[in-house]
Amino acid sequence: MTELDLAALTADVRALAVETGGFIREERKRFRRERVEKKHAHDYVSYVDKESERRIVARLKELLPEAGFIAEEGSGSLTDEPYCWLVDPLDGTTNFIHDNAPYCVSIALRSREKLLLGVVYEICRDECYYTYDGASSYLNGEVIHVSGIDSPDDAFIAMGFPYAADAYRPTALRLVEKCYGNVGGLRLIGAAAAELCYVAAGRFDARVEAYIGPWDIAAGTLILQNAGGKVTDFQGGDTFYSGREVLASNGKIHDFLLNIVAGR
Repeated sequence: MTELDLAALTADVRALAVETGGFIREERKRFRRERVEKKHAHDYVSYVDKESERRIVARLKELLPEAGFIAEEGSGSLTDEPYCWLVDPLDGTTNFIHDNAPYCVSIALRSREKLLLGVVYEICRDECYYTYDGASSYLNGEVIHVSGIDSPDDAFIAMGFPYAADAYRPTALRLVEKCYGNVGGLRLIGAAAAELCYVAAGRFDARVEAYIGPWDIAAGTLILQNAGGKVTDFQGGDTFYSGREVLASNGKIHDFLLNIVAGR
């Protein structure tokens, strides 16, 4: 198993994410909605997603040949490799299709034991978030930290409404019922990776969603954790890595939201 220089590898992945983001930005200028494909109900993919993933996977194979892949649009394979890349080539595709911010590139690397690095390039703001195991979290070279907000009354909370509407509806309605009018603000933005980074940078105080993919949240999770935040599933456990239940916060309002999503 290769001894990794995580700082150098993260720098290479940052450059790749920014380069891919540049391609996506240019394609948005001439994008046409008739080139969109529907994967599932209200879940879309475009040639931009697919070409971005192709470029990312090709470069990551050069950087770390022994790693497998879990990528949103199906590139790569995963058997028993010592490392695994988790790639979302265009998180926030629906936003991209409608020319609405934000959308981003998300790339993470994990070993069999833990996440090793995470990079999220938010294209619309030209913001590159990144970290690696044992490091601080950064935004365009500056260290970032979660907010210090400890009162729900002041909390600015991002919510995600996943495509699995029927399964998530009871939780979503409970969140709206308990939070609307009782917290500082609620927002639906539509790009999980970017929103986790916004929590890491203190723009949001928490973010809640379920039924999303591991590629959606892997990089943002590590960035948030290394910025002082907390991520759990809806029972307070560590199954959030799958994306099935993801409660992310600054840590100070975590229990408030945990009680809501757990139905307590």
